[in-house]
Amino acid sequence: MTSSNSLLHWPTGKIRTPTIRSGSISAGGDEPLLLIAGPCVIESEDILYRIAEELLNSIRGLPFRLVFKASYDKANRTSHDSFRGPGIGEGLRLLQQVRERFGVPITSDVHTPQEAEVAGRVLDVVQIPALLCRQNDLIAAAAKSGRLINIKKGQFLAPEDMLHRVRAAGTGEVIVTERGTCFGYHNLVNDFRALVIMRSLGLVTIFDATHSVQKPGAAGKCSGGERSFVPALARAAAAVGVDGFFFEVHPDPDRALCDGPNSLPLQALRPLLEDLAAIDGLLRNR
Repeated sequence: MTSSNSLLHWPTGKIRTPTIRSGSISAGGDEPLLLIAGPCVIESEDILYRIAEELLNSIRGLPFRLVFKASYDKANRTSHDSFRGPGIGEGLRLLQQVRERFGVPITSDVHTPQEAEVAGRVLDVVQIPALLCRQNDLIAAAAKSGRLINIKKGQFLAPEDMLHRVRAAGTGEVIVTERGTCFGYHNLVNDFRALVIMRSLGLVTIFDATHSVQKPGAAGKCSGGERSFVPALARAAAAVGVDGFFFEVHPDPDRALCDGPNSLPLQALRPLLEDLAAIDGLLRNR
């Protein structure tokens, strides 16, 4: 028999992480779940407005706080000639319009310290891409903006390594996002122990269900994906316990200009959020 001294004593409810606050955003602790959602990349003003409106409808009456996400420049693409977005100037202008029109905080990726300085004047959350999460100068520059920082966990990192990524931000307010781990070529898997480990370290942790089903580079000139697994992975993460969720959504994912195979159709989001809220509520009440 296994000695009781060697058994892990798992919490019966939800691990409580510290509460972090930045501007109008709060997460962790006993705060409502954070929902970071939007299209992968800015395609047009009309699509941004349509998605923002539908996202607000999707969370009505549910315990979620929305941060609208769209990338103004997808610098990390499989092919150099893939669609990247409108660029930082026009992209930040469009994101500002979303915030003013719908009253929601906004976030986007940054790729260089210089970009972080410019975008940090506009964004409410500065996002560090997974492939750049070991760039200490980039994280430090993002922290200087005074904004909340979202560091996406590299597909190549152990969960405990994210503590060093957070420390690179100094005293800045930071959340971390789990988005799957490399498993051979063109495939990612989820180790749900990572969510427990990072939250046990006191890191406010978001689960990215859509990038977790991505198949990097598997479609030749772009990444593939298996969006049918998004609901199952999201529900599993809710059962383990997280502080929020990240979804890329699109009105017509098959025609999206970036990450369509792993994006969730807009109409599928509300039923899934209802499930996630119910599962999270069970954990909170333990």
